[in-house]
Amino acid sequence: MPASALAAVKRPPAAERVYAHVKQAVLERRYEGGTLLTEGELAEAVGVSRTPVREALLKLEVEGLLRLYPKKGALVLPVSAQEIADVVETRLLVETHSVRKAVPAPAGLIGRLEELLDRQRAQAAAGDLAEAAVTDRCFHAEIVRSGGNEILSRLYDQLRDRQLRMGVAVMHSHPDRIAKTLAEHEEILDALRRGDADAAVAVVTRHVGWFQNLARGEVR
Repeated sequence: MPASALAAVKRPPAAERVYAHVKQAVLERRYEGGTLLTEGELAEAVGVSRTPVREALLKLEVEGLLRLYPKKGALVLPVSAQEIADVVETRLLVETHSVRKAVPAPAGLIGRLEELLDRQRAQAAAGDLAEAAVTDRCFHAEIVRSGGNEILSRLYDQLRDRQLRMGVAVMHSHPDRIAKTLAEHEEILDALRRGDADAAVAVVTRHVGWFQNLARGEVR
């Protein structure tokens, strides 16, 4: 098969390309909450017709990232205080259970968490907040997955997009938070190394609970 034909076969469908483009831009805050996106602008940006744009926007509306307005476009929904509170409540339930279950932590888990923490430090130092937010989520997801409960892991993965969007937003609005995040990740890792389940739960509760204060407007 010619290379050009092979490339065409591998190229994702138009609607998928639009979906990926818009979703990534929303999660990384290149499309801020309150931004009105038009079908024409998106079609031009991705290089497709308007039909796949409509299909992609409908899917993103179902996921709660956009709200469609006929003949006007799609509004990027801002992260609400209620959304933060709901995500934090779910994270606390899953993560405190998971980190306690992770003790005693196997060497493989410790090694993976060390690798992720080093990566996040490098991303933060480079000012790459979007990638640092992705690595932050991976750090916590690794602990959840270590418990071997596939149902909990899937539930946690369903929060992925909301967590990424919240994480990037927080890092931009509270730039000092990244240093605290790295320090608290190190505390979690240290508690797992020592096999201290109570300490690990306490740090996770403080670490994740900070977002609850943010939702209540108590963070300055």
